[in-house]
Amino acid sequence: MISRGLDGFRGRRVLLLQSPVGPFFARLARDLRWAGAQVCKINFNGGDALFYPSDAIWFRGSSEEWPGFLRKVMLERDIDLVLLFGDCRPVHRLARQVVKQMGVELGVFEEGYVRPDYVTFERSGVNGHSQLPRSPIFYLNREVAQVPDPLAVRNTFWWSALWAILYYVASVACSPLFLHYRHHRKLSLTELFPWLRSFARKRSYARRESRIAQRLVAELSGQFFLAPLQVHNDSQIQEHSGFTVERFIRYVVRSFASNAAADTHLVLKHHPMDRGYHDYTALLKALTVEHGLNGRLHYVHDLHLPTLLRHARGVVVVNSTVGLSALFHGRPLKTCGAAIYDIPGLTYRGSLKDFWSAAAGFNMDRELFRRFYRYLISNTQVNGSFYSRLDLPGSHTGLRWSRHASGAALADHAPVSLRSATPD
Repeated sequence: MISRGLDGFRGRRVLLLQSPVGPFFARLARDLRWAGAQVCKINFNGGDALFYPSDAIWFRGSSEEWPGFLRKVMLERDIDLVLLFGDCRPVHRLARQVVKQMGVELGVFEEGYVRPDYVTFERSGVNGHSQLPRSPIFYLNREVAQVPDPLAVRNTFWWSALWAILYYVASVACSPLFLHYRHHRKLSLTELFPWLRSFARKRSYARRESRIAQRLVAELSGQFFLAPLQVHNDSQIQEHSGFTVERFIRYVVRSFASNAAADTHLVLKHHPMDRGYHDYTALLKALTVEHGLNGRLHYVHDLHLPTLLRHARGVVVVNSTVGLSALFHGRPLKTCGAAIYDIPGLTYRGSLKDFWSAAAGFNMDRELFRRFYRYLISNTQVNGSFYSRLDLPGSHTGLRWSRHASGAALADHAPVSLRSATPD
């Protein structure tokens, strides 16, 4: 798939399921057909139909009917490749089971592991379902060529906001036509309000947080731990962690209060995409009092993440892609959920209780990370965006498919001969 670019789809019979909000799958279908593939799509609601209005199959049945319907379509169309976005959506969770039972290949798109210039594309699954090896030996036994610098993806906020608004409006307007459909998130026009609230809060937070921003890069540099929060309904949280965001906050704050040195601080950073939905100020004020952390616990929203990472003593995540950024900046990292980068030699393997004191002396294997990072980009990342196209002549999606992936196909991860885990 990824190693051969669009040429790898030639002669394939492709079925598209749900896509990111917007026209990405319609554009992808045009690119796939241009490459010599046969393409069909199933729509599940009015939003799907808005962005893929022609040459699509409508599914309007119940979840109990969905596996049988999918199996019938795949047999009739002789499908040999199913593509979808996000493998934890209810319709996709069932689809993965059917596709596996039928022995058909599955390709999964997801937001980029490496952002903002990439999208993720893997065989069989992403995130906690990814087939990326977790053994350091795998990466230390192979050298991957230097990946080319990506083309820069411009700010996609307004495009993604526009596509989301249109998707939700169309889904609500056409809901009588899809009575049995259940979205993986709340599907209502009231979802517009969090976007408006997010915009207002962003301006407010920028003014309020300027002072703490200056302290973190000056007097508190190297004296604070960073705990980036994730979106409350992120499938990474719901499917691959055993946490909720609030439970993670309580867990980290309690551990920090009991085990971290008295001169260290803890910074919790809100996720920008969750800004309009949740505010944990009251919870953190209560935890500050409960654990006697006055002046040591900080809650921020829109501070520059790379700057925070450069000045942090260590980073604690559930399984956010921020973990990759922390490793990129050489920060000691502790994960609390299933993460593709949670590999011996990269992340701290001890308990969170011990991390607070051990972080200062922990050094990740930089050679291992170099090889892992190159392999990750070469085999799972495609330069571009779902929401705004790169300016590439002849490409409808605006994706820049790499021709520098290692191995014959996406995520094959063939076994390699073992050697000592000591870096070259």
